[in-house]
Amino acid sequence: MTIPIKQLGGLLALCWLLLSGCDEQPWNSPYPAGEQAENILYSSFEERPKHLDPARSYSSNEVVFLGQIYEPPLQYHYLKRPYELIPRSAETVPEPVYLDAAGNELPADAPAGDVAYSEYRIRIRPGIRYQPHPAFAANEAGEYLYHELSPGEMEGRHALQDFPHTGSRELVASDFVYQIKRLAHPALHSPILGLMSEYIVGLADYADTLGRVWNELKQSNGNNDGLYLDLREHPLPGVEAIDRYTYRIRIKGRYPQMVYWLAMPFFAPVPWEVDYFFSQPGMKSRNLTLDWYPVGTGPYRLTVNNPNLEMVLERNPNFRGETYPAEGEPGDREAGLLQDTGKPIPFIDKAVFKLEKEQIPYWNKFLQGYYDSSGISSDSFDQAIKVGEGGEVGLTQDMQEKGIRLQTAVATSIFYMGFNMLDPVVGGDSERARKLRRAIAIAMDYEEFISIFLNGRGVPAQGPIPPGIFGHRDGEAGINPHVYDWIDGEPQRRPIEAARRLLAEAGYPGGRDAETGSPLVLYFDTTGGGPDDKARMDWLRKQFDKLDIQLVIRATDYNRFQDKMRNGTAQIFQWGWNADYPDPENFLFLLYGENSKAEKNGENAANYRNGEFDRLFERMKNMDNGPQRQALIDDMLAIARRDGPWLWGFYPKSFSLHHAWLKNNKPNLMARNTLKYKRIDTELRQRLRREWNSPMLWPLVLAGILLVAATVPAVIGYRRRMYMRGRQD
Repeated sequence: MTIPIKQLGGLLALCWLLLSGCDEQPWNSPYPAGEQAENILYSSFEERPKHLDPARSYSSNEVVFLGQIYEPPLQYHYLKRPYELIPRSAETVPEPVYLDAAGNELPADAPAGDVAYSEYRIRIRPGIRYQPHPAFAANEAGEYLYHELSPGEMEGRHALQDFPHTGSRELVASDFVYQIKRLAHPALHSPILGLMSEYIVGLADYADTLGRVWNELKQSNGNNDGLYLDLREHPLPGVEAIDRYTYRIRIKGRYPQMVYWLAMPFFAPVPWEVDYFFSQPGMKSRNLTLDWYPVGTGPYRLTVNNPNLEMVLERNPNFRGETYPAEGEPGDREAGLLQDTGKPIPFIDKAVFKLEKEQIPYWNKFLQGYYDSSGISSDSFDQAIKVGEGGEVGLTQDMQEKGIRLQTAVATSIFYMGFNMLDPVVGGDSERARKLRRAIAIAMDYEEFISIFLNGRGVPAQGPIPPGIFGHRDGEAGINPHVYDWIDGEPQRRPIEAARRLLAEAGYPGGRDAETGSPLVLYFDTTGGGPDDKARMDWLRKQFDKLDIQLVIRATDYNRFQDKMRNGTAQIFQWGWNADYPDPENFLFLLYGENSKAEKNGENAANYRNGEFDRLFERMKNMDNGPQRQALIDDMLAIARRDGPWLWGFYPKSFSLHHAWLKNNKPNLMARNTLKYKRIDTELRQRLRREWNSPMLWPLVLAGILLVAATVPAVIGYRRRMYMRGRQD
């Protein structure tokens, strides 16, 4: 087919326009062109949050959203370490007032035995307002527009955007009281009801009362749809509003850890209007629930909840405003973390979280600049990280050239292997059992495990308390002397010969029972069975093989495994714990006898019980941090290390990357409301995205040249033939 000269010129002009316009938006961008220069943070999620109701949520992937939306009374300072509580919606961090059994006030240094109650009086900041929401929409007479919706009025309403009118109101103390009452709501099954019932005065009885009322409501209604339990009509003795901006929480005895709970979404405010709005008939079937659409006073609000595609947080236009912190820890100023001191926050207008189920696509998009930060999977570790001869960790040359930054932090978590102390072979408090457990602890080379399976992202644990938590000791004073020696300024695992001697002293020379000659066979109970699990199980068997102990892997499904743990029939198992709050009590209670999983359904998965440890724990748990508390912790750790109910495992170490345009990015392993502190240099991001994603134009240019070269002779020939035909005519 021939192309007239005019059309050829048009084609070339079109190619030129395409090429000249390509610097506006990279061709491979996954985002709309209009977002190119906007102040948006891009991140991802792997699975949809199950609960966004603050009474029910207790998962790390949920608090990513809740932390930006809800404002409990307190929060953690973004920059300071050790972690420090500061006010959020409250005016100050409350100090407990101690009372005796008659309700008389006691001095602050009153003996713990004299304290019958601790009372926290919390005054919130006036002027805080909720995000716009249809639950608050009202007419001129003050009547709520959407509180008595008929089935006909619900037709066509499937999202909050289908309610055209919104409203707001001021946050008041009774909203906090209402939410604490919701912890006892029988339809919500709050995961902390059991624990809080042990402390908040009257909460256990309150849950029973609500249970009876709820059953009556269900019987009278015939189903749960459209039921509203008005908690305002049922007083809770331990929690009440004193005035518009002040409320009190009364707990039993002393419990200093209560202030940490006041920084969690469980104790964020929920207004009754929102609870009522979502309780109307037809709401739940449309996913119009507080579990789906949280309502808060924080800097952001959830505007898109599409778990198959994306979730979006946008600025709350009613947010009262805060300022960026003016101080941090040593090194923060040099790291540029105090450049925005005193400026109003939040800095970012919107945060878009895309569903990414696979690591490789996510990683590639991060390298292209389409995600602002990233973790490091095993598949991408070598591409991102280089480890020096001395074990020092740094970024590869490619990452450095892109300006990518690396941040590492030891998590406030522990992963450990536990012995069931109720088991007749590995459990018990006999010297024989202790030496068996100690021998296995020496043989279990967690340094090698961290190197092979975690790419070095972990620290071998010397006890249950991670770094950064009061009670943890570094250096020689902090090692487990039954498993490690201190050599040349570092802990060194004892040699395998020491483990074999202990095994023989335990009555199992060469891995055989000295009395019967039978080989020692132990059982590891676990879940899973994929390729990665097989590699870990093979490694685990090799550790026991060092002692000629036969290890049998008993893999099962999750429910069966949980049954074994609850019934105390597992023998050896893998477990972990992530801190709810930065206090040693939150780790040492994992070894407290009264928290036995088999006996009390508690979190003491090893079912460890030592009378002296328990007595020290009861003294330590409610003390303020200081030398006396540290001394008690040291004694407790000495007992636990001697008894060895755990193979102490490791503290995971987080590695995270972020691009140069993401500012004020500092790991905070306790705070979950950190989005408001971060800032994006949108101009730098836009420029680097264009550089990194510039299309390879030379093939297109070459193709254009070849097209012209091939077409021009044909055009010339065509014109010559036309000319000759014209002359003949």
